Amino acid sequence: MRVDAFDFELPPDRIALRPARPRDAARMLVVAGSGLHDAGVRDLPAWLRRGDCLVFNDTRVIPARLEGVRGGRDGDGAAGAKIGATLHKRVDLRRWQAFVRNAKRLHVGETVDFGAGVIAVAEQRLPDGSFVLAFQGDEPVELLLDRAGTMPLPPYIAGKRATDEADRADYQTMFARADGAVAAPTAALHFTPALLAALGEAGIASETLTLHVGAGTFLPVKADDTADHVMHAEWGCIDADAAARLNAVRAAGGRVIAVGTTSLRLLESAARADGTIEPFTGDTSIFITPGYRFRAIDGLMTNFHLPRSTLFMLVSALMGLDVMRAAYDHAIAEGYRFYSYGDSSLLLPDG
Repeated sequence: MRVDAFDFELPPDRIALRPARPRDAARMLVVAGSGLHDAGVRDLPAWLRRGDCLVFNDTRVIPARLEGVRGGRDGDGAAGAKIGATLHKRVDLRRWQAFVRNAKRLHVGETVDFGAGVIAVAEQRLPDGSFVLAFQGDEPVELLLDRAGTMPLPPYIAGKRATDEADRADYQTMFARADGAVAAPTAALHFTPALLAALGEAGIASETLTLHVGAGTFLPVKADDTADHVMHAEWGCIDADAAARLNAVRAAGGRVIAVGTTSLRLLESAARADGTIEPFTGDTSIFITPGYRFRAIDGLMTNFHLPRSTLFMLVSALMGLDVMRAAYDHAIAEGYRFYSYGDSSLLLPDG
């Protein structure tokens, strides 16, 4: 399909720069079949059924954005160009793939001093222009990032205001457990213990999986046709017990509702043709566009996405492009807040 079919105009003032407080006070647009209903996140239990199951991503965002100065090839610390790095995928215990700002000034073999005793070697330049950075020393890289890194807010927020201490908590879900994401699974940012308790009282179960969201989720689709786009890979895991519980939900007539496109993509990666979810550990680069037949999920709770993005393509595959265009037109007209810190939508293909 043509990528420009997924374009739309969004007024800049619709982009949320801070989350709703409390989190579950955000609005929620329910798209049930082709119908649109204005609601709030706290109304979620009323829109689900007893026996349904919400699936959350328990990845934890690490402070993966670093600012440093290029050194020499022997780590002599000589003053040089300013280098910015956003880690996006772990290679091993000491090495990460990173998108680099001012990459033309950095060469393989040179060091970057990120301050606070954090130094990395530019070990390899990858075909897409990113680098493999090898961090020096024996401390876990997560500790180094806690000292020198900042939260990797999306460009549409970071370009409008500075990252601050509030973002350390705001850009983390209540389910965050497994270190490794460089972008939040933002649909779950709306959840609070009170909302989770209300869902439990309504007979709605919850399950968790892990998908370490990469910064590639914000990369624009540069191809003119979706068939020519290469999707970024992210590491995920669904254990055998979780897979069995989710299969039991559907066997009993309940629905599996993914909370966020990250949960959805991993569930679909782990599903067989008959919809059975199998245990999964490894990378997924699944790219979902209209025409895709969903196997593992029956609905999706998600925020509002960027135009021409793989995520808007995904929701259009689930609900239909015309339906999602109408939903986004309605959300813009009604003042819904967009993107990571914005409001939510609940997409139910069967109404």
